[in-house]
Amino acid sequence: MAMQTEFDHVDNRWNDDTADALDPVERLVYRSNLLGADWRITNTGGGNTSSKLTETDPLTGEAVEVLWVKGSGGDLRTAEKKNFASLYQEQVLALQDVYQSFDETGVKTVAEDEMTKMYDHCVYDLNPRSPSIDTPLHSFIPHPHVDHTHPVACIAIATAENGEELTNEIYGDDLVWTDWQRPGFELGLEMQRICEEHPEAKGVMLGGHGIINWADTQKACYLRSLALIDRAEEYLQQNGKATYDFGGARYEPLSENERSDVLVDVLPWLRGQVSQDKKMIATVETGDIIQRFVNGAEAGRLAELGTSCPDHFLRTRIKPLYVDWEPDGSRDLTALQVDLKEALREGLAQYRDDYRAYYEAHAAPDDPDMRGADPTVILIPGIGMVAWGKNKSESRVTAEFYNAAVEVMRGAEAVDTYTALPRREAYDIEYWRLEQAKLERMPPEEELAREIVAVVGGGSGIGKATVPRLIDENATVAALDLDAAAAEATAEEIMDEIGMGIGVAGSGVSRCGDVIGQACDITDRASVREALERVVLAYGGLDHVVVTAGLYPTPDADGRVPDATWDGAFAVNAKGPHLVADEAKGLWDAQGLDGSMVITTSVNAVVPKTGSVAYDTSKAAANHLVRELALELAPEVRVNGLAPATVVEGSSMFPRDRVLASLEKYDVDYDENASTAALRERLADFYAERTLTKEPITPADQAEAVFLLVSDDRLGKTTGQVLSVDGGLRDAFLR
Repeated sequence: MAMQTEFDHVDNRWNDDTADALDPVERLVYRSNLLGADWRITNTGGGNTSSKLTETDPLTGEAVEVLWVKGSGGDLRTAEKKNFASLYQEQVLALQDVYQSFDETGVKTVAEDEMTKMYDHCVYDLNPRSPSIDTPLHSFIPHPHVDHTHPVACIAIATAENGEELTNEIYGDDLVWTDWQRPGFELGLEMQRICEEHPEAKGVMLGGHGIINWADTQKACYLRSLALIDRAEEYLQQNGKATYDFGGARYEPLSENERSDVLVDVLPWLRGQVSQDKKMIATVETGDIIQRFVNGAEAGRLAELGTSCPDHFLRTRIKPLYVDWEPDGSRDLTALQVDLKEALREGLAQYRDDYRAYYEAHAAPDDPDMRGADPTVILIPGIGMVAWGKNKSESRVTAEFYNAAVEVMRGAEAVDTYTALPRREAYDIEYWRLEQAKLERMPPEEELAREIVAVVGGGSGIGKATVPRLIDENATVAALDLDAAAAEATAEEIMDEIGMGIGVAGSGVSRCGDVIGQACDITDRASVREALERVVLAYGGLDHVVVTAGLYPTPDADGRVPDATWDGAFAVNAKGPHLVADEAKGLWDAQGLDGSMVITTSVNAVVPKTGSVAYDTSKAAANHLVRELALELAPEVRVNGLAPATVVEGSSMFPRDRVLASLEKYDVDYDENASTAALRERLADFYAERTLTKEPITPADQAEAVFLLVSDDRLGKTTGQVLSVDGGLRDAFLR
């Protein structure tokens, strides 16, 4: 029978020319990437694929059957070969005898959990990738290629009250139903039993979970996955999903501007509320899928049920917080904001009570401690969804998962009644000792993980060097600059290097990665406010501000600076940081979380000399601004200054004309035809000779100091101080 290659509801992305050029393992990776490319087929980080391939045993040289299967913690969309575990298939099968040697076997027994340790003994060719909990599902199915996915359409059937009957109606003998069962060794044995009893079956519908299917070739397995998903979606569309709208609209969505105005005010406060244990990063989702749900009449009832697919609720928790409020766009904006905060305050209190009750009702004495009681998904009628995670990628994943959960509920409710995973089953996965062990194996978070930093001046010089330094410590960063293109270039360079991460969700600027670039004129309060509001919409709040923007007014031949230029120096170097601090203060106050501010001043602020009076005095003012702000913003926010000296490399304050003027001023030989970069290097070397360390001062040196001042673990008890990073200039010594 010819394979089906065209589908109505999913895209066939298979390319024979591409696939044929790959070796078998690479083809498995290719197949996996195609399945993971569509969130409707499988969610980020979820599902797994496998192939049983003939390999050469590195010890004996003999041909052996090896199971290549997506390893623990991998993601199908972004998977590479290194994300796949490889195991001797014969040895994995032999683990069934080991399992039966335990006194007590069965679902949720100690024996079943202990089997996960045995997979490492079956590893082929010293592959370091840890096998996943789903390894036996793939091994015990006696077919060469296996796909396990979490398609929205299929989970809608799997979570329907009459899911087994619907499965039979849609698939006949092609797909066999099995009731919900926690992933593990026993579920692998169940797959083996089904294959033995139903040799003509093409797959299994896993109740409340997803599907697993198989085929004799990689392409056939991929196409079979698509065909099964397509059949489920066609059934749903033909039986009501196309018109189902969660009981009709109860609320009208706010306009985009109204939504943004409300979120800018509410998000920092809300972040403070959900960050009492650990700081969180937000993703805002306002797309059609979530709008149809949160504004629907049935949203409250369905949200309370929670999700079903285990991958979903491990991110979204047992249920989201659905906020009971009236999003009336005709009302005064301030009244809307006040009402929403009050509704959120009440909702959060109730959610925490519910979660504690859920934990206490199911926890055994030796279970892990409760992992916080705050929601990771908050549903707000009229606005959309706010998802939270330890970093931007995780919050995007959380938003993606709940988008998928919404579509699951929509499909199930259209044809039947949606059912969530029983609370007992949900708890046993959420607090499963294997999940706890996975958490305990995770490396410690970097120092600036969960911290949101705005770098004003991030398009060049010290600011441009600071952004990647903070990213190295897992900070979430906004590069702000008068030159929007330069700020965006800083962000793009970093994103090209670190990648977007995982998770396919977010609306507008909130669909971003760990760093964004935005325009910001530090001399214009409205521009500063708008830039910080964009940071809030992208990430949910703000913890630290680093101001590296500065202006050096180059004097004319007589050493004079025009009045307007003098004013400009003070506007950028002194008033600018004040405006940033003043606008950031409202966000810091709303959050109630610890933070910091670093203002770049200059050693010139304490070294009197001729020729740079406007710059030097404006930086002296900035030094005192540091001390004033330290008093004003204490105790939550620390404020310190960073005083560089003669950082020439990459600095926008050292354009060619200033470099030439300085070389002339200090009577330094140079080639007037040399490039600006070469002239800067010549000047930097001259400046270095004036220092005690005899080393040029670079933007990277300043970026390291910024990190120290921002880090609560390093200089967390330092505020109101100005740190000089100047190579040792005796004229700038403290006095």
